[in-house]
Amino acid sequence: MLKINNRFWFKLHGWLSLPVWALFCFICITGTISVISHELTWLTNPNARAANPADLPAKPAAELVQIVKQAYPTADVTNVVSFEPYLVNGVLFTDHDKPVAIAYVNQYSGEIQEVNQGITFINFMRSLHGWLLFPWHGSYSIGYYLVSLTAFVTLGAVITGMIVYKGFWRAFTQPKLRMSQGKKTFLTDLHKLSGVWSIWFLLVMGLTGLWYLIQAILWHVDYDIEPHPPLAQISQLPADIAQPPQPPLDLNGAMAIAKQRYPEFSPSYLMMPEHPRDTFKLYGGGDHAFYDEMSYFLAINPWNKEVVGDLNPDKMDILQTLAHIADPLHYGTLGGLWTKAIWFVFGLIISGMSVTGFLIWGSRTVKAARQTPAPVGQTVQEG
Repeated sequence: MLKINNRFWFKLHGWLSLPVWALFCFICITGTISVISHELTWLTNPNARAANPADLPAKPAAELVQIVKQAYPTADVTNVVSFEPYLVNGVLFTDHDKPVAIAYVNQYSGEIQEVNQGITFINFMRSLHGWLLFPWHGSYSIGYYLVSLTAFVTLGAVITGMIVYKGFWRAFTQPKLRMSQGKKTFLTDLHKLSGVWSIWFLLVMGLTGLWYLIQAILWHVDYDIEPHPPLAQISQLPADIAQPPQPPLDLNGAMAIAKQRYPEFSPSYLMMPEHPRDTFKLYGGGDHAFYDEMSYFLAINPWNKEVVGDLNPDKMDILQTLAHIADPLHYGTLGGLWTKAIWFVFGLIISGMSVTGFLIWGSRTVKAARQTPAPVGQTVQEG
């Protein structure tokens, strides 16, 4: 039986890191920033803060929509987005002079604090980290594949690292960081120590990244993880299409239906009907800690008030479950600010590991090249 020595595993570990170290480091850094993108938005943009000195209750989404329509009478409101409680709600709309705009509405005071017609910092960082801002061609993006393929690099580096670092578990109880024996020794100890303490985090990143790759393939082959709700029947629409009346169900009524069905429903993304046959699509979170804020979904026909689409964690199949637990595990949002802080710290650690790993590999490669004997018959000319 072929026996693979330790040198092979060390080389494999190095080559898993070296060729893609710059891309991997970039993805780690942008992901680390994405984890705290909401908090950075709060720090850097006062208009995004949902100040509530009078301790007022949050206004319903329908009232925020009316506030925007009063300020912009010709606007067509398409979505309402809820972020963190300390950030304003976003009301997305289009107008004759605003192709795409998002109004930052303080959900407590009802004040429109800003109208943004560009990409938000949160969306920019998620897009930069998720698919490197590569364009989407239909249902796929090359950048999304590049990012998700680094899951193999992450998992491969963890496995080969544990094989190369004999007795790695001792670093939990006997951490070693020699700072007085030169830069090379210090970098090596730092890399090993960071790697051992980050094993759990690297496994989480690698496994969720592997899911993102599977998800990308499913999107590419047009496989719907979640079925699309049916459209309203033409027979349900009014006969006079020249002057169609408003459907009997508005956003307030749709939210009341959602709350009646799921009392724990906390709205995060609300979509208005785009055309007469479309439905209200309400996404939100509930009382399941490991699921994202889109794990509860209702599609409601505005003409007959019928729920035509319904999904929650108790009804999900395995693919739907993976789709809704991947983001909280990948971005550390499952426990609020505390888990975000932990994910941010370990994101910095693995970002630094990619740099120290490159420096260690590079120094050893240069040293090995210098020690390689010259071929027979080759003379060295001295200047």
